[in-house]
Amino acid sequence: MTKRLYYDDSYLTAFQAVVLDRADEGRRVYLDRTAFYPTSGGQPHDTGRLAEADVLDVIDEGERVAHILSAPVAGDAVSAEVDWARRFDHMQQHTGQHLLSAVLTDLYGFPTVSVHFGSEASTLDLDVGSITADQVIAAEARANRIAAENRAVSVSFEEAAEASGLRKAPERTGSLRIVTIADLDRSACGGTHVRATGEIGVILIRRVERVRKAVRLEFLCGLRAVRRARLDHELLERLAGFYSARPDELPPLVEAQRADLKLVAAARRDVEVELDRFRAVELYDGALTDEAGVRRIVVRQEGGTLERLRGLAQAVAARPKAVFVGALAVPPGLVVAASEDSGRDAAALLKAVLGPAGGRGGGTARLAQGTLPREALEAAVLDVTKAIS
Repeated sequence: MTKRLYYDDSYLTAFQAVVLDRADEGRRVYLDRTAFYPTSGGQPHDTGRLAEADVLDVIDEGERVAHILSAPVAGDAVSAEVDWARRFDHMQQHTGQHLLSAVLTDLYGFPTVSVHFGSEASTLDLDVGSITADQVIAAEARANRIAAENRAVSVSFEEAAEASGLRKAPERTGSLRIVTIADLDRSACGGTHVRATGEIGVILIRRVERVRKAVRLEFLCGLRAVRRARLDHELLERLAGFYSARPDELPPLVEAQRADLKLVAAARRDVEVELDRFRAVELYDGALTDEAGVRRIVVRQEGGTLERLRGLAQAVAARPKAVFVGALAVPPGLVVAASEDSGRDAAALLKAVLGPAGGRGGGTARLAQGTLPREALEAAVLDVTKAIS
């Protein structure tokens, strides 16, 4: 059995231990006692040094804790040191999550159903259908006020049957490790935590999204929040520099630019439609007619987009008795269009060649498009052309 020193002291980083067992050629080590926190409860594992080796991973195996090392270590008695920067970061995020979850429950009755602590940001999932922007802002403000009050955060061990006032009912029996934020929250938790809320630092909610039937909040605490705020500020300053403006002047400037771009895009579409019409007339007039008076127009393009090729196809199909076959080399695609009086079905023509070529697509009797491997493109064009001859 491994004695878990972090249960009693999250600030303990240096300790002595005895090696009880080794595995995986000595790179998996079991100690009689450890201050290294294993991945558990959504919180990542600690790293650090064990004798002369780096601790790469820490795994909870029930009664024992496995330490995955960069190299085997010699001897039965070893010295170890936890990476304090990583540990304290996790302490800030985890205690901040307790505080934020307690505030959300206290203010709105929103229960936290799961948490995840990532390397860049952390998340908590709320068992609610939605949360408003005003509720997020109010919860964030109250969480930061409580953090600034520097309330005590304490750890105790209580029997599950006797533990009262817990934010979430325990799922296990026996002895529970209870983390308490004074006058706010009591939660059963085995993670590492700070001693007072002031050590959490700033609590910043950055994103809210709907995930299945829950609402997910992305948040950062402490030094992470400070670093993220600095990056956000630098990004805003850079964007403002493009406009020779202050960051707070960006919204109206961006909105004005978006409006201008919409006008330009609309004007461009109008020009493209006219260009397609003129080109369609040129192609149509230059095409030969078959015995039924149907004109077949085949166009091959090296580059461009299927959207632009589709515009030309529609312009051709708007002419009487016309069938259009357009091939785009990069990215490989095929467009087929047929006027209503041509007697041809564009979707059927396309489907007949896409299947054998391993392509995908569809459409209507008047217009269809699809994608296929580039090596099959030319053969598909020839097959469609033969089918409409």
